[in-house]
Amino acid sequence: MTKPKKFNLISLITLLVATMCFSLIGTGVHADISNKYVHSTTPTLFFHGYGSGAHAEEYMVNGFVKAGVSKTVITADVASNGTVTLKGKIAHNAINPLVMVNFDNSRTTDYVLQGQWVKNVLEELQAQYHFKKVNIEAHSMGNMAVMYYLLANAGNHNLPQIQKQVAMAGTFDGAIGWNEPANLTTNKKTGKPSSMNDTYQKLLPLRHRYPTQIKLLNIYGDLKDGNDSQVSNASCQSLKYLVNNRTRSYREIKITGPDAKHELLHRSPQVNKILIKFFWGK
Repeated sequence: MTKPKKFNLISLITLLVATMCFSLIGTGVHADISNKYVHSTTPTLFFHGYGSGAHAEEYMVNGFVKAGVSKTVITADVASNGTVTLKGKIAHNAINPLVMVNFDNSRTTDYVLQGQWVKNVLEELQAQYHFKKVNIEAHSMGNMAVMYYLLANAGNHNLPQIQKQVAMAGTFDGAIGWNEPANLTTNKKTGKPSSMNDTYQKLLPLRHRYPTQIKLLNIYGDLKDGNDSQVSNASCQSLKYLVNNRTRSYREIKITGPDAKHELLHRSPQVNKILIKFFWGK
């Protein structure tokens, strides 16, 4: 056998071995869907905060995949003009599909506009996959996009209906050093804030519109001084007043320790476990 033929044979064998090894490694990374969790075709959408993007949602989503919640992850990219592009495919009857939403213009504070973007994402998912139900998680100002979406569309039953909602580090009554009222407190029983900024006041109609089918989990961080470094616990807890006992359930969870910092809440193993149990626990 000539040297070129020997080289080609060795190269072919090496390629086959490498391919087999890669396949085995890939199998280990992409865990099978676990029977520990609810198997549903309802997608769960993730919304990032101000100045951020879908990359902020990757830790959570990767954790869910590794835990065996789902094998299906796509991205919904929202252009500045509101056009939605879905990147990736959701197979028919895919289990617990995960949708990372990315706002190309993540620095606008036009919440009415962002609320429209949320609607655009839901309409695009509905048009392509005919979803009738969704779950939603939002971090920081991403919550305002969701709230303003609800303000405009809570009674629209032609859109996919939110079943479970997680609000994480929500800036409902503002953020520290920006638009949060000074010395803000909330009534422990009702959640009513001691002062309301303009964007919060515009959400007050939700007290009579908030969808009653939603199970709502409100997660916030406390670095032992009543805030997560960017948002006070009071601002986060003021969501309760807007909900006004209308939802199917409402629960608050306070995170303490290093994971309680605003930008680390969505990169926390502790929070991931909470989300898995809430969204997909049996």
